[in-house]
Amino acid sequence: MQEPIAVAVPLAKRMMDVMVTEKRLPSGEEVKESLKELGLEELYSGKGLALLRSRDVVALIFPRENIVVDVLPASGEVSDALEVIAYHDKKLNSLILEILPANDLEYEGNIGIEPVIVNLETGELESVPVLGDFEEDKDGFYLVIDEETFERWKEEGDLNTCPLCGGELSWRGKKALCLDCGYGVKVRGGNE
Repeated sequence: MQEPIAVAVPLAKRMMDVMVTEKRLPSGEEVKESLKELGLEELYSGKGLALLRSRDVVALIFPRENIVVDVLPASGEVSDALEVIAYHDKKLNSLILEILPANDLEYEGNIGIEPVIVNLETGELESVPVLGDFEEDKDGFYLVIDEETFERWKEEGDLNTCPLCGGELSWRGKKALCLDCGYGVKVRGGNE
């Protein structure tokens, strides 16, 4: 079963790639195409709103000056719903992308995902978000990151902190399992 986090994090990675390489926010159309790549089907688009759905997840896109994407379980349970928000912070002259609980009061867990901060003057990524795609294998459900993301994360901080929930990671080679949320992290590249 696909959960909102398994859509929100890969979507955020695709949005971050546009922000870093092109120094702009992705358009609503680009976000919609990214969601289709992640297996969601477009049900409606128009009047400042797009609605996409898979069997397990519903996504609403609100493309305006900022981009807001609500990712909800198809069951309607708001406690697991997330918002992916991208905007231009004029004070910092940076593009910011955050993944937040859609409902702070109801959310059952902690979101430990570091925001994406792209400095528009230098074009540099000023934060260390650990974003990637998810895959399931015999050991569980893993966030798969590339070698470059892993090296940036390793240089900057604590590899024992889960990038999804802020819990404790237990590593075995290039794979880790979170002792709190149950998701894993897998580094793809090199000899994999």
